[in-house]
Amino acid sequence: MSGTPPVSPPLSAIVAELATRRGDHPALVGATRTVSFAELDANANRVAHALLALGVGEHGRVAYLDLNNPEFFEVMLGAARIGAAVAPVNYRLTPAEIGRIVDDAGAEVLVVGPAFEALLPQVRAQASGLRRVVRTGEDYAAWLASARDTDPGRESSEDDVVLQLYTSGTTGVPKGVMLTNRNCSGLLDVADAWEVDETSVSLVAMPLFHIGGSGWANVALAGGGTDVLVPVIDPAGLVDTIETHRITNAFLVPAVLAMMCAVPGVDERDFSSLRSIAYGASPITSAALTRALEVFRAPLFQVYGLTETTGAITELAASDHDPDGPRRHLMRSAGRPYPWVQMKAVDPVTGEDCAPEVVGEIWTRSRQNSPGYWHRPEDTEAAFDADGWLHTGDAGYLDADGYVFLTDRVTDMIVTGAENVYPVEVESALAEHPDVADVAVLGVPDPVWGEKVLAVVVRRAGSSLTEEELLAWARERLAGFKRPRSVDFADELPRNASGKLLKRVLRAPYWADAEGRHIG
Repeated sequence: MSGTPPVSPPLSAIVAELATRRGDHPALVGATRTVSFAELDANANRVAHALLALGVGEHGRVAYLDLNNPEFFEVMLGAARIGAAVAPVNYRLTPAEIGRIVDDAGAEVLVVGPAFEALLPQVRAQASGLRRVVRTGEDYAAWLASARDTDPGRESSEDDVVLQLYTSGTTGVPKGVMLTNRNCSGLLDVADAWEVDETSVSLVAMPLFHIGGSGWANVALAGGGTDVLVPVIDPAGLVDTIETHRITNAFLVPAVLAMMCAVPGVDERDFSSLRSIAYGASPITSAALTRALEVFRAPLFQVYGLTETTGAITELAASDHDPDGPRRHLMRSAGRPYPWVQMKAVDPVTGEDCAPEVVGEIWTRSRQNSPGYWHRPEDTEAAFDADGWLHTGDAGYLDADGYVFLTDRVTDMIVTGAENVYPVEVESALAEHPDVADVAVLGVPDPVWGEKVLAVVVRRAGSSLTEEELLAWARERLAGFKRPRSVDFADELPRNASGKLLKRVLRAPYWADAEGRHIG
């Protein structure tokens, strides 16, 4: 690949074409139903007309709260055909947080799965504009049956927002990242590099509210292949799925790969269908890589990207994975940018470009860059400059060969598994405890999840606060993935003369023996 490929047609148009050319081919394999390209196209049209009947039109938003199931893609494509967008919500959040996101999106319609119906009263309490809830199953089927299956006739634009994914925010409601047809087209261009085509059977294990789920799935969908949707990640179940469905392509996080490699009898399973496994969201250790290569007997490659870049913008190719050879240092890198992606490190103080090997803030520019955050002009202006560069908030450098090495987080964000956690939100919840005088939250090494959340706490004078008491306090106030896994107590926290917390100093002892740390 070289240069910038032409912008691909919108995914909704690609699916319409596939419906005529390979309509009987399975597009989506869900837990309870398989959907062909012809059925996907027809159901997308029905969703479009059903939304129009409810008054949802251009620039509207449809919220989706469910596991990985075919309905997501029918809603996404149907909304796109009328100029609206789907906003999938992280179901691991608390009901109040989910409701605030639905409200922030301005969604008038919510499609919800049976696993989350019990949350509806609390969600509705936060989402004042919500007018219609469609429950998957009989309600959803009846909703579609009431609408026509003809194309609504609206011509899609490159600038139409089709997907709105919410990032973890530092305070309050997370930010809605708007992704357009043009943005998604950029991600679809990696299909050749990933060996995704009409013969692919792609494993979709990451949740669809993540770009690693919805973005990855759309690549195979646009290529005319088949997506096998995994509702809940279970290591033994994933091993079975790869073997049973003859999976060719997969995207997984290192923690899940490691757990799959520990499944009893995994070395005797048949993984001969695999072409490659992509991984991201966190780096992989040499030991985990070696074991994964032994088990799956397929090339592994790493990708790095953000929600704001519609996912992958760099790749560490399988040929660069050489844990015991002269290029083993590349294992610490995130690879090189795709040909259509520009990246550089910038001095955060001077704004000058950094020389090779000099750490700065990583900036990137490509057509994959989001136009910004939904109804957040100040946040958009802070992250996306007038010249089209996204200021990622990640610290790192590029070497002389263009490999990107990520060294830290400008924002101190913690990546645990594939979830982003901002320390300030956790610190605020813990600081409300009457016996907490001071608190700092860090990401520290974890052999399974890459990082885990740790709280370092200074007790109030005379307090006998215990770890168990503080963890119980957190359980009532924070989503599960945000909660500290452990608490260390200290007499004081390191601060500079102006009182600023020195997190690098606090963090250093925990990372002293770690293999490496970067964001993915």
